[in-house]
Amino acid sequence: MSIVAQRMSKIKPSPTIAVTMKAAELKAAGKDIIGLGAGEPDFNTPEHICIAAKNAMDKGETKYTPVGGTVALKKAIIDKFKRENGLSYEPSEVIVGTGGKQVIFNALIASVNAGDEVIIPAPYWVSYPDIVMFADGVPVFVECYGDFKMKPEQLEAAITPKTKWLILNSPSNPTGAAYSKAELKALADVLLRHPHVWVMTDDIYEHLVYDGFEFANIVQVEPALKPRTLVVNGVSKAYSMTGWRIGYGAGDKTLIKTMDMLQSQSTSNPASISQAAAVEALNGDQTFLAKWRDDFASRRDLVVDALNKIDGIECARPEGAFYVYPSFEGLLGKKTPAGVEITDSNILSTYLLEDAGVAVVPGVAFGLDPYFRISYATSAATLQKACERIAAACAKLV
Repeated sequence: MSIVAQRMSKIKPSPTIAVTMKAAELKAAGKDIIGLGAGEPDFNTPEHICIAAKNAMDKGETKYTPVGGTVALKKAIIDKFKRENGLSYEPSEVIVGTGGKQVIFNALIASVNAGDEVIIPAPYWVSYPDIVMFADGVPVFVECYGDFKMKPEQLEAAITPKTKWLILNSPSNPTGAAYSKAELKALADVLLRHPHVWVMTDDIYEHLVYDGFEFANIVQVEPALKPRTLVVNGVSKAYSMTGWRIGYGAGDKTLIKTMDMLQSQSTSNPASISQAAAVEALNGDQTFLAKWRDDFASRRDLVVDALNKIDGIECARPEGAFYVYPSFEGLLGKKTPAGVEITDSNILSTYLLEDAGVAVVPGVAFGLDPYFRISYATSAATLQKACERIAAACAKLV
C-alpha cells in the first residue's frame, strides 16, 4: 500500500516554481544563468510597510488572530474596495488568506462538487486547473489565441448545466492581457443569462497596468453579478510582498464562512505580522506605485521590441502585469545545432536554457502553445542581456 494518497495524482508541481528552482540549481553549480521564470517583483517591500511590521512586533502583536483576518485588515480591505473599486462589503463578506493562492484553493475546495465544471480561459495561471481537479471538478479550457482574451461567444459555448465557476484573471498571468470595460460587459451579458454560473475574478495585478489602461473587474462593470462573484486580490505583486503571504477575497457571506471554516482546519490565521504590514500597504502611501509602473512599462517595451526583432518570434505588447507571452510559431520545424527539432515549447525552453543560459517557462504549462513566458520583473540590463542571448540562440536554428 502506497503512503501517497490517490488524490495526489490529480495535481503536479508548479511548472513556474520548477523553472525557478532549476535555474537556481544551475547557478549554484556555477552556470551563467539568467532566470526569467519567477513572477516576483525585484523591488524591495517599501520601507513604510516594513516599519509597520516592526512596530507590530514591538507592540506584541505576535499572537493568534481571527482565522479569516484581523479586524484592522478586514477594514483596510473594505475601505480599499470602496475607495478604488466602488464596491461595498461587510466584514462577514471578506476573508484573508496566506496568499491569494490559498483564497482560490479554499474557494474551489469549499464549493466544487464532483463533476462540477469550471471554465478557465487559456492561457491560464498554472494552478487553476490543478486546484479544480483536486476538488474533483472538471476544468473546461477555452483557448484564446490572438489577444489572449475570451470572447462572449466562446463563453456561451462553454457553459453547460454543470458549470459552477468561470475564472477570470485580468491583467493575466501569463500574458499580461487585460479586459477592457466593454469586453467585460460583453462577458457579463452572457453570464446574466446563466444565473447558475459563479465568477471568480483574480485581480492580483490590478495596479500593474500601463499606457493609460483603466482597470475594472466584472462586478464594477455589472453590479448585478456581485452576489455570485468572488473577488480575489492581495498585496504580493503590487506592493512587492510575495514573501509576506497575504491575499484576500470578498464575496457571498455563506461562501466566505465556509472558506473560513476550511481555513480553520488547515493553516488557521495568516501571520499576524504580515497582516499588520498589509494594513499599512493598503492604507499607507501609494505614490511609489507610479514609479514602479513606469519602470515595468519601460522593461516591457524593451523586451517586446527586442523579441519582435528575432526572426520566427512575435510578441504582443500587453496591457498589464509583468509578463510577455511571445509566439515562436515561426521557429517550429527548425533544428538546434544538435539536431533536435523545435516542435513545442518544452523543447524550445530546454534549448534556451542549455544553449543561451536563459530560463523561460514553456507555454504548455499555461495551456497554449507555441508560446513561452518571460517575466520582466528584473533589471533592464539583465533583460537586455537575456534578449541578446535568446536572439543568438534562435539565429543558430536551421
